[in-house]
Amino acid sequence: MMNIRTLKLTNLGRFEELDVHLAPVEEFKSNVTVFIGNNGAGKTSILKSLATSLSWFVARVRTEKGNGSPIPEDAILNGRSSATIELQVLNTHPATEAATPYRWLLARTASGKKSTTASSLQEASQLAAFYRDQYTQNSGASFPLIAFYPVERVVLDVPLKIKERHNFLQLDGYDNALNQGIDFRRFFEWFRNREDAENESGLPQDVLDKLSTRIDLDNTVLNALTAIMASSRDRQLTAVRTAISRFMPGFSNLRVRRKPRLHMSIDKNGQTLNVLQLSQGEKITDGVSRRYCSPPGK
Repeated sequence: MMNIRTLKLTNLGRFEELDVHLAPVEEFKSNVTVFIGNNGAGKTSILKSLATSLSWFVARVRTEKGNGSPIPEDAILNGRSSATIELQVLNTHPATEAATPYRWLLARTASGKKSTTASSLQEASQLAAFYRDQYTQNSGASFPLIAFYPVERVVLDVPLKIKERHNFLQLDGYDNALNQGIDFRRFFEWFRNREDAENESGLPQDVLDKLSTRIDLDNTVLNALTAIMASSRDRQLTAVRTAISRFMPGFSNLRVRRKPRLHMSIDKNGQTLNVLQLSQGEKITDGVSRRYCSPPGK
């Protein structure tokens, strides 16, 4: 398990120097950190800095010498020649529960200025190597869940027609996880792929609904059919459906429909809607749920 402990910004955004301690802290044992401030106070700068720093860890989990996102030059504080982001995380070994701190620093020097600070990413590489080793030894190993949904998020309207099949692995939870915009094509593909497999191995919900309304089934037969359907439900899709219903009361039955055209639909307070009709926040719940299912066993 990996937790962010501290973030230090130097000459970045509006901050000359800022130290941020993330939950849990000594005064508050909560696992949630909330930033509150007026417009322009720097909340977005903090979140983007976290995403920028973590992008190097994600990149090096994927490949040994992967490159993350650089600090944008226009993020350097006016009048300063360079800016840095320093991040400390605490990683707990799943077997021994021993916690090990890791710290890395990302630097950016303005064009034409003399460099005074260099990036130091060795411990980000070491932490990434730890997770790659775990995954090499056990293909069912989990990775830390990391995602960034910025205020300027963009949800793209994408077709559900899949031109090629993909294999979905734990690492896919990092797809576009720290991008400034959000593309839900992979969510749609992932959901349809798993739903097709689910329907092949069991009784689809809509078929059971039609049988129960059109045929006079006694309780024994209906209960048996319901049990067959429940046993064949995909665990990850069940987790997504459950998360959606809990985060968004009144929503249920997310599924792929093929008539009158291929689309994804969901029931909202008894009314069936195309998911493209949902708000950005509602669509994001789908994406968060799918990322949560990326680690095995979820």
